[in-house]
Amino acid sequence: MLKRAVLTLIALAIAIGGGAASVWYALHIQKGAGAITIGTWTAFPDIGTPEADPYTNARVAREGVLALGRAEGLAFVAEHDSGGKPLARECVYRLEGQLPIARFWTLYAADQSLDVIATGKSRPAALQSHQVLREADNSVRIMASSRPAPGNWLLTAGSGPMYFVLTFYDTPIASSTGLSGMELPRIVRSGCDA
Repeated sequence: MLKRAVLTLIALAIAIGGGAASVWYALHIQKGAGAITIGTWTAFPDIGTPEADPYTNARVAREGVLALGRAEGLAFVAEHDSGGKPLARECVYRLEGQLPIARFWTLYAADQSLDVIATGKSRPAALQSHQVLREADNSVRIMASSRPAPGNWLLTAGSGPMYFVLTFYDTPIASSTGLSGMELPRIVRSGCDA
């Protein structure tokens, strides 16, 4: 009798623990159901629409974010550089390449909860389309580091993992046809502090 009760408790613990772990994993990964990936950038184009899958809806509800509708814009998140290594605040990155057509875009360095990194300085860890310098071919080159850099500089601070969040507002890429053949900036690691 006691053996059967212990085995039942073990089975329940495995079932509940395994179920909770799988839900946690599904809600924390940046890739998965409903995601599209362009280079190192991942987005959920159905977020904020009736077509969103249950995991995307649960992610929005858990994070308490106001999701952009399909006609409003699209947010891309990068958690790895172009070499496949996880992004780290201690490293220097160069974001370079073309950006799709959009009325306005923002780029910020984020912590694990996708909030803007607190830099402890008056300069935020964010840039927007109206303040960047462009190359002759209309591409951008942005340095992301804890130390100032010439040209476009995105301040990062602290240590540990980070993400880049690139959001396009009022853009044709929010429709499914606008995503074909699209390119986003490459993220190249230039070095790391020891």
